[in-house]
Amino acid sequence: MTDVRAGRIESFIKPLRVVPGGQVNLAEDFAPGHGVGVAKKADGVELLQLGIELLDEYQRRLAAEQTRGVLVCLQALDAGGKDGTIRHVMSGMSPQGVRVANFKVPSAEELDHDYLWRYARRLPRRGEIVIFNRSHYEEVLVVRVHPENLARQRLPGPAEDSGVWKRRYREINAWERYLSDNGFTIVKLFLNLSKEEQRTRFLRRIDVPERNWKFSAADVRERAYWDDYQRAFSHMLNATSTRWAPWYVVPADHKWRARLCAAAVLAHALIDIDPRYPQTSAPARRDLAKAKKDLEKEAPRGAPADPYEASLADRNRKRTKKGGQGKRKQGSVQS
Repeated sequence: MTDVRAGRIESFIKPLRVVPGGQVNLAEDFAPGHGVGVAKKADGVELLQLGIELLDEYQRRLAAEQTRGVLVCLQALDAGGKDGTIRHVMSGMSPQGVRVANFKVPSAEELDHDYLWRYARRLPRRGEIVIFNRSHYEEVLVVRVHPENLARQRLPGPAEDSGVWKRRYREINAWERYLSDNGFTIVKLFLNLSKEEQRTRFLRRIDVPERNWKFSAADVRERAYWDDYQRAFSHMLNATSTRWAPWYVVPADHKWRARLCAAAVLAHALIDIDPRYPQTSAPARRDLAKAKKDLEKEAPRGAPADPYEASLADRNRKRTKKGGQGKRKQGSVQS
């Protein structure tokens, strides 16, 4: 890591990381309301803005280099804050270099393929960041909690065989290792929401007319499976947090903290990649010099040949003049 900010970010997100090979219990090891060392919302908003600026800087480098790509897997229960995290954290990035892929109930065509097929079709290109709003981990979460979905996938052999989950963990790890080896960094974020906070957010969606469209009665029915989902999440975190694609459990009861943590984890990944702007070859520099001369010749009478260069020189003169005045003023006080 070359950026001086990397150490601070790494220390900040370390408690959120699921150590590869470790064993965690989601309910006991990660608190949805954890303060992450930032007590005041005002401080969090300021830090988030700095994080967004950092993401913008590194995303431009990533797009220019076109060597690596980034896949962000965003998982959460309903009302966990996935859409808000995407909207706020990615707000400073160029839309040309960031894409969001949403995954709903699989179509008939998707069910005719292997379970990773529809996710593989939406992977990032080199130089691009793609966010999976829900991801291939749905295949070991909602499909595990609702076995009828597994039956719809028409797997050979008994669908209720418990070995299917271990097999899928192994397949997902191998797939992510393949992507990592080919230059694609995988950032996995689980927004950890408490049951009470989910209840509060559902009620707000009901009470505020402008938010009614976000509410579905099915969301409440799904709360009956809360404990099943907590167990499925714990199994997933233990089995698929790897050295090449670790999980980060983000406390999501306070939206501003969740967004701050998500920005920090993604910034850490981009700093670790350390993308660089391409170096211009000697022949290309000669072509640039010739193009510069040709464009300078076209300058209207009385206009600077190169407005950008003239503006830069003017700013430097003003800076030098201001510095000199400061020195003279200091000298007069000392005398």
